[in-house]
Amino acid sequence: MEETIVVDAKSVKEADYKELVKEIINDLDNINYNAIKQLTEYILTGEIGYISSYRECRNRMSSINRRDLVEMMLKEYVK
Repeated sequence: MEETIVVDAKSVKEADYKELVKEIINDLDNINYNAIKQLTEYILTGEIGYISSYRECRNRMSSINRRDLVEMMLKEYVK
């Protein structure tokens, strides 16, 4: 009989978010845009236009729930 594997979906989602944000920051940094500033303004205001559309960064970032992103960042901060 096979053992049941329990997967924490929230942890998987957070890992996906973390990787996606790293990729977006890397893409924006590669063209000398201030990625941290762009992401900060987006998180604070909810206005996706703060993020460049370069390499679909704006679309990729909009796939992440802002509330979940802030929660994930705070968890990382207090580790």
